[in-house]
Amino acid sequence: MQNRSFISDLHELFSSMRFAISLLTVLAIASVIGTVLKQNEPYPNYVIEFGQFWFGVFKPLGLFDVYHAWWFIAILFFLVLSTSLCLLRHTPLMLREMKSYREKATEESLGHFAHHVRTHSDNPASLLAGMQQYLSGVGYRFRQKTHDNGDTLLAAKSGSVNRLGYVLTHVGIVVICIGGLMDGNLPLQIQQLFGLKHPETRDIPQSEVAASSRLAPANLSFRGDITIPEGATADVIFINAGEGYYVQDLPFSIHLKKFHIEHYPTGQPKMFASDVVVTDPKTGESVSQTITVNHPLIFRGVAIYQASFGDGGSHLHMSAWNLANPQLPPVKVDGDVKSALSFTENGEKYSLEFSDFRPFNIENFDDGPAKDSKVTVLGVLGAATGKHARNLRNTGPSFEYKVRNAEGVAREYNNYMLPVQIEKRWYMVSGMRTSPGEPYRYLHLPLDAENHLDGFMNLRALVDNADARKAIVQQFVSGALPGDAAGDVLRAKLAESAEGVLRIFADGGFDAVAAFLEKNVPEKDREEAATIYLKILEQNVMIAYQMARQQHGQPPVQPSADTIQFVRDSLNAMSDLHYYGAPLYLQLDNFDQVQASGFQLTRSPGKNFVYGGSALLVLGIFAMFYIRERRLWLLVKQDGTALLAMSCNRKTLDFEQEFERHKQELEARLRG
Repeated sequence: MQNRSFISDLHELFSSMRFAISLLTVLAIASVIGTVLKQNEPYPNYVIEFGQFWFGVFKPLGLFDVYHAWWFIAILFFLVLSTSLCLLRHTPLMLREMKSYREKATEESLGHFAHHVRTHSDNPASLLAGMQQYLSGVGYRFRQKTHDNGDTLLAAKSGSVNRLGYVLTHVGIVVICIGGLMDGNLPLQIQQLFGLKHPETRDIPQSEVAASSRLAPANLSFRGDITIPEGATADVIFINAGEGYYVQDLPFSIHLKKFHIEHYPTGQPKMFASDVVVTDPKTGESVSQTITVNHPLIFRGVAIYQASFGDGGSHLHMSAWNLANPQLPPVKVDGDVKSALSFTENGEKYSLEFSDFRPFNIENFDDGPAKDSKVTVLGVLGAATGKHARNLRNTGPSFEYKVRNAEGVAREYNNYMLPVQIEKRWYMVSGMRTSPGEPYRYLHLPLDAENHLDGFMNLRALVDNADARKAIVQQFVSGALPGDAAGDVLRAKLAESAEGVLRIFADGGFDAVAAFLEKNVPEKDREEAATIYLKILEQNVMIAYQMARQQHGQPPVQPSADTIQFVRDSLNAMSDLHYYGAPLYLQLDNFDQVQASGFQLTRSPGKNFVYGGSALLVLGIFAMFYIRERRLWLLVKQDGTALLAMSCNRKTLDFEQEFERHKQELEARLRG
């Protein structure tokens, strides 16, 4: 008895409308989260976006893949169960009500209706015939019943299909949820639950991925991505799964013949498309088609969408400037995007990993009028530029790479191939960041009078060389204290100060100079001392610039505003290089571009269920809200008394007006 009572209570709960509405509410909230929060991204992306704390909160809740979370699928399952039980419980009653005319209504019950009217007819038979004709004309169906006492009841109704809306709405919800369960990939969820499948977390070739991390071509549903270079073929896609991924084998192969892209005059992409050949290896059937955005190719039940584009392994030809040993000339380096090189500098091993190449870059680099470019004692990467009014323009090709040390710590760099004009001056620009979540900070390396980078690099090599610094200081002292106007002591003191400033700057940049002043100069004299040190630096570096040009067979430059600005920009760049974090600077000389197309492939058998269920849901809601069930009774007694009563499932102004029309028609029939 207790078991039977518990089962009855459980049945009552699951089949109740309140339970179904509660599930729908939770489902709606989850769907909002799944819409607002980008789904199925690699976990590191979420750590960067939300931080470690909130990532730890969201991850157990499955908010990063809501539609495949166990609780979401459980809600769908119980919603199917609850709505199905509601249907089984109430549909027979609804169907009976649709067929029923309620011919058993009595005079007493009709008299209690809010909308009723009593009158008298001298010709009851004529009144009944006339009202039957009238009701048929206004869309009512009716039945006539004569009671044993001779009274006649005319029971009519219209809009009973309104009750069918309840059935259609619930069936629609069930069908939609079944579609959601199908696209939720229940088989995979079950296999994961029992440990038969688990994501691959290692970065290995897909051919080496174990069977436990591979999904068969017959997998019920999937959504994944693949990037294919021009001329290459793929027969798998990759599905992100939290901290790892699954390799989904496809029932066909995709060959990318050609990738097309058009750009606006600014360089921004206007249109991109892919010429592909899709082949079924079992039957040999192949289809050639151009896939564009919003125009997918559907083959064997799998939709292939044009999702993105990128680099497919472009060949880069570069000059590598040794920043650790600036006296060395640049060397030629070749590398391919998506590949890595190894090198050793000062006994430490590094890995050079090329990650991306872009032929166009629309950037906001300042190109306004020249600003005050006074050199300040700052050591922040990119401090020399400041923030001014900016303009969009295409800055040409760029490439991204990482420099990783032996401990695995990497910094990411973004170098532009062409010089960039900033405040009417030209620079080679390189961005640096220590993690993907940071914005790039930009280093600006000034170009010399011949618009080459050699002038700056040669100048830095002299400033970094202790012997060269002595020669620079000697020439500076001779110019500052000519002839015999000053004694040897004063000359030696000036030489010591100048060489000390150069050495401190070469070792640590402006921050080192600032630290030296803070330690050795009283605060009240610090600003004046900083001004003197900066003048000494500028004058010595100007001498070094002339010496560097002479050593490399170039004519001397005449002192001018442009020359002074080049020296100041060089000082800023040399100071910033202490925070650059890489032992080399890569300058892109040439490239052979290889393009790649990004595709998203989906198999969604539940999609048609969702569409069909949505159509049923719309029809059901329309029937429930826009079709009113109206019932009308006309009781004509043997003595000529006539009682007209009417009811409606929703009392509206239209219903009031309709009752008045029926009443007036009845009165007109009585007068006639």
